[in-house]
Amino acid sequence: MSDERTRRALVVLDTPLGWMAIVGCDNVLEQLSFGHPSAQAAVRALDPALAGTATRGTWNPSLVRRLLAYAAGRPADFSDVLIDPGPLSAFQRQVIQHCRQIPYGKTLSYGELAAKAGSSRAARAVGNCMATNRIPLVVPCHRVLPASGQPGRFSAPGGVKMKRRLLAMEAGSVF
Repeated sequence: MSDERTRRALVVLDTPLGWMAIVGCDNVLEQLSFGHPSAQAAVRALDPALAGTATRGTWNPSLVRRLLAYAAGRPADFSDVLIDPGPLSAFQRQVIQHCRQIPYGKTLSYGELAAKAGSSRAARAVGNCMATNRIPLVVPCHRVLPASGQPGRFSAPGGVKMKRRLLAMEAGSVF
């Protein structure tokens, strides 16, 4: 593999949802963190194995524009973004794939997502998969709720308050 092909980039953005950091290699998004009080906090939230091998600079300007638009409350579709969600089981990969298909402004329960991924009794496993999602917003884990319809937990900074904010933001928009 050439040096050109393996160049990993780190982009840090100040957004209405807090500081965001993204790591990508070639045209593949590897990790995203958001909701942080500072650029340094956003970078610290990334996997050091990824961030430590990345060069700060420009990467995937189209995705950056869409992330900024989304953070400003405008509908955005990330379904075309190539991702590397990290080391996952076959079931977890199905969960991620089906989670990415949840439309802007819509939600699914953990059980519904488990059923779509091929194991209707695996709601808890779906919750665990969502809790370790390396690419929130692009893999919209905030759109996955407990059967009660309440927000449940959220692992991003701000926790359930941030999850409620994202859901409210999406509910107020037509896409």
